Amino acid sequence: MNHTPAFAPTETLAGFAALLRDHGLTVGVAEQRAILQAALALGALNGARLNAAWRAIACHSAREWKLWPDLFDRYWHPERVRGTVRVSGQTRPSRDLRQSVQQMREQMDAAQQAPTPARSAPQTAADAPQAGAGDSEAGSPRAMGGASRSAPQLEALHQRDGQMWLPQELGTLQRLARQITAQLRPLPTRRWRGVHRGQRLDLRQTLRRSVAWGGEPLAPAWQVRREEPPRLFILADVSRSMEAHAALFLRVARAFAMEAQARVFVFHTRLAEVTPLMQRDSATVQEKINAVTAGFGAGTRIAASLQDFARTHARAQLRRGARVWVMSDGFDTDAPEQLAEALQALRGRGARITWFHPTRGVPAAAAVQGARTHIHRFVPLASLADLVAAKPLLH
Repeated sequence: MNHTPAFAPTETLAGFAALLRDHGLTVGVAEQRAILQAALALGALNGARLNAAWRAIACHSAREWKLWPDLFDRYWHPERVRGTVRVSGQTRPSRDLRQSVQQMREQMDAAQQAPTPARSAPQTAADAPQAGAGDSEAGSPRAMGGASRSAPQLEALHQRDGQMWLPQELGTLQRLARQITAQLRPLPTRRWRGVHRGQRLDLRQTLRRSVAWGGEPLAPAWQVRREEPPRLFILADVSRSMEAHAALFLRVARAFAMEAQARVFVFHTRLAEVTPLMQRDSATVQEKINAVTAGFGAGTRIAASLQDFARTHARAQLRRGARVWVMSDGFDTDAPEQLAEALQALRGRGARITWFHPTRGVPAAAAVQGARTHIHRFVPLASLADLVAAKPLLH
């Protein structure tokens, strides 16, 4: 099977790491990075040594050590395993171990020798080239939620919607979230804090200091108004229509939960908070995120979820300057006018609403069109390149 050399090997290793996690092995970001480095260091012809190195990296107990041979053969040598043949409608990249490692080495050599190509403008899912006469829209890679393999590959982070992320990609996303968090405008409060030079004289502290100088105010104390970062709330749509994009949305939400202490919610027909999961840094986070995006069934009640969010979950924290980021395609099974009423209630509490959508154009759903006056800004988000492009607007 032919596949793009610049993309398939790392995807294949990511699939192997996912299989290990599915069977209880704690293969997190550090282990996945070590597996990749071992593959590049040992080369394509040292299959036995590579097997031993990966086994030492991934196995942390006697049970995992005994389980390893079966998992390794099941993924890399399925012809050795009997009774596990599965038929799927999608083709998979080659799982030949030597070929994958050799391609990764060729990638790194080519990256060092080839000149840096001019970076194209950020694209979203709506920018995919239209299928030709012989292509079926339902069977196209884009229709199945994946990037086209026939187009030239740019950086994997900016072009693919895969659920498995490599360590360097997660680091890039985390740095971007940190930069956007730093530019969020702080909100002044009624409280003051002491500084070396400030706007207002702290009379009480100045009088206390003057005792040491015989009552003379020779060491004045100053104050400035205390500022607090705005509260950030992220509501991600994980309904069936958003299955291809929910993994990206939750990865972005987790980055802001770590950097901006954002509260994260998911919704389909009901709303649920997942902030503790997003703020947990463990080897099973990726597996749990994949489970969240597995599809909770048909139907999306955006308006009801927003009402539940405002009345119950964030009632005490919604105030002037709060940011509410809604990540959805806008298709709502509630009555169209209910979404406008829910967003108007949020704005009445002082929240600024930003709507992230997976298409280049503003969602055409009737509910969103009727509530546009209550939404501060629409932002396309189908890849990390879109988030980079929106960085100057998120303040």
